[in-house]
Amino acid sequence: MQAVPRMYPIGIQDFEELRKRNCVYVDKTDLIYSLVNNYATCFLSRPRRFGKSLLCSTLKAYFQGKKELFKGLAIESLETEWTAREVLHISFADSKYVEVDSLKDLLNDTLTQWEALYGSRPTERTFNLRFKGVIRRAYEQSGKQVAVLIDEYDSPILDAISADKETLRTDLRTTLRGFFKPLKDSGVYIRLLFITGITKFSQMGIFSELNHIGSVSMHPKYSTICGITETELLTQFKPDIALLAENNNETYDEACAHLKQMYDGYHFTRKSEEIYNPYSVINVFDSLEYGRYWYSTGTPTFLVEMVKNSSFIPETLESCEAVDSMFDRPVENLTEILPVLYQSGYLTIKGYDDGIYTLGYPNDEVRYGFVNSLLPAYLGYTEEEGKMSILAMKKALENGDAETCMKQMRSFVASVPYEAKSNNESRAEIIFYMIFTLLGQFVQTQVPTAIGRSDVVVRNKKYIYIFEIKVHGTADDGLAQIERQHYAASYETDTRQVVRVGVQYDAETRGITEWKVE
Repeated sequence: MQAVPRMYPIGIQDFEELRKRNCVYVDKTDLIYSLVNNYATCFLSRPRRFGKSLLCSTLKAYFQGKKELFKGLAIESLETEWTAREVLHISFADSKYVEVDSLKDLLNDTLTQWEALYGSRPTERTFNLRFKGVIRRAYEQSGKQVAVLIDEYDSPILDAISADKETLRTDLRTTLRGFFKPLKDSGVYIRLLFITGITKFSQMGIFSELNHIGSVSMHPKYSTICGITETELLTQFKPDIALLAENNNETYDEACAHLKQMYDGYHFTRKSEEIYNPYSVINVFDSLEYGRYWYSTGTPTFLVEMVKNSSFIPETLESCEAVDSMFDRPVENLTEILPVLYQSGYLTIKGYDDGIYTLGYPNDEVRYGFVNSLLPAYLGYTEEEGKMSILAMKKALENGDAETCMKQMRSFVASVPYEAKSNNESRAEIIFYMIFTLLGQFVQTQVPTAIGRSDVVVRNKKYIYIFEIKVHGTADDGLAQIERQHYAASYETDTRQVVRVGVQYDAETRGITEWKVE
């Protein structure tokens, strides 16, 4: 056990500050060295809070020739020249773009700072000409090609992605296109152009001139350039895991399994090593408590609205299919839900076979957090308002008491606002799925069997519950269908007890009016 707790880079995205404060750093500099020596222009897409800004800051320190910051890291033995270059670094991550002037103010302020270093000309009045002039003079004054680092390029567009902000989105896109236009013509002055974002850019949109840029977002070699691999976790964080286990009354192996279930599971290529969410992991080790750290930073409102208005029910996102072209959908045309959920980190690659990707939630932090964020949209509930009922249902299910669970369920559904209800079985299944997911149970809806589909199946350590929901029928009809369609046959060899529940969901009262348990 270590005597002095380690320093974690909570809220620190600046590489120089991180190193000078002796914070924990997972060494990615071998991949950085490979990237800068293989690309002149490069784009990387990763979810929010996944280390993109720290990566840009590390590249900045590298190109500035700050060798002392890399002492003991892999790149120290790889790089032999350490050429100091001028770096033009702009981040769009820290502003809110509620109007186009917010973006213009950021661009003007950044250009003014650069012009204080490299000079300006009176005729350079547009963002386009000012940026072009800065790049050229930075090169001419130093005699070396410069590095241009653009972090979170799509943040302004994502702030205005909702349907009612089309005019703002167009204005933001036009402004960004004008600012970035010099990048292609200034290629002779640029050693590396590195761009990060959540979503892929369109060569016909913001970066219309950059038809030559390379993307490493799904390149196997760079799949682990952001995030923490399991190997890195188990080797570099061994003492941290031991402290976490001790604080939570777990064994070391139990803590490892807990971390994996909560924060692992990201894949950014077909066969990449599993990646742990770095933001959540360092927060867990800092606080020594498990929590939904990444998710607590907020789910975009537009994303919840897209799910609500799409043809998907939440359970569908446990496992869905996609093809290669889906990953190429640009930020300018985000109208389909799957590309948005993948690029934002709510879905990840779970498998690949013959051109078809299987996507799903990466881990429990995302699964439970995402379903919880949908509560207001589907049920009119916040997590706090439903917590007592959900805990009571959880206890009942663990004890095999379906009667008590259904009483709590009836009360819960009865208090859902009228406008959030529906008179069809699909809506009832969504309500069941969301409630049982938040209970921490393994829940599926529309589970296929040999001759039909059971509405809802819930599994825990001791019991398997089969629910059949009837809108136009009785609870007895639900039990009869379970028997007639042999829904329980799939679990005959399972050691857990199978509990059958027929439920009547009344179309007029829009609530659970009757149930029977066998």
